[in-house]
Amino acid sequence: MIATRQRQRRRRRTVRRRSPHRLRRLVTAALLLAIVALGFTLLHSGSSSSSTSGIPVGNAAEAAPNGPPSPPETLATVSSLALELPVSQGRVTAIVYHATGVSDAIPLTPAGSQRNAGFLAQLGDQLFGGGGSSGPRYYIDGGGSGSDTSAVDVGAPAGTNVYSPVDGVVVSVQPYVLNGQVRGSIVQIRPSDLAAVIVTVGNLDKHLDVDVGTPVQASVTKLGTVVDLSKLIVQTLSHYTSDAGNHVFMQVGPAPGASPLL
Repeated sequence: MIATRQRQRRRRRTVRRRSPHRLRRLVTAALLLAIVALGFTLLHSGSSSSSTSGIPVGNAAEAAPNGPPSPPETLATVSSLALELPVSQGRVTAIVYHATGVSDAIPLTPAGSQRNAGFLAQLGDQLFGGGGSSGPRYYIDGGGSGSDTSAVDVGAPAGTNVYSPVDGVVVSVQPYVLNGQVRGSIVQIRPSDLAAVIVTVGNLDKHLDVDVGTPVQASVTKLGTVVDLSKLIVQTLSHYTSDAGNHVFMQVGPAPGASPLL
């Protein structure tokens, strides 16, 4: 009997010694589950997994004010140069970065947060405050060759006023030819803050407000309006919007004779 009691006491002491370890494991598991649940909630609150999440529906963008962006907002950067949003915020239907296949296109660094980032990237941004969530929200389209941020399309209804994304001088005005006909215009600007590059703004209507030699100011100088291509081509941007996908196209490349950017 005495030996039996001693064995029972040893078992109770063993149980008591192991209990704190079990408790810590349970607490750790509960914290991990809480973090995963919190991340899932943050990623799905106020948004949808659909590519058209948060995009104006129907005529909302067309009904928005058609003036300059207010306040001015940085869309992306290249080295020390900031590219500002070229249209009024209320008229933006989607912002999509994509490759162009142009070998000398300089990759852009998007401002804001990526809507279609992977789950782990989104979770990290939400939990640890990354991703530049205070800026414009954008998509990255992985098709094509070259950097996925070689160019950016800023969706807006046809007829939307387009403003210069940088301070500088217009150095080129070219026709935009599609199916053998002139459908619009392309404007190129040499920025004051980074003369080693040229900023190209495309998908503008044929009737421009600027010409070669015109000084421009970011978010102030009107270049023209968004051309309507909806009846001519299927625009990739329409995969991210609830409309035909009309948009402003922007790209940055080296200026002729300029040294490459570091």
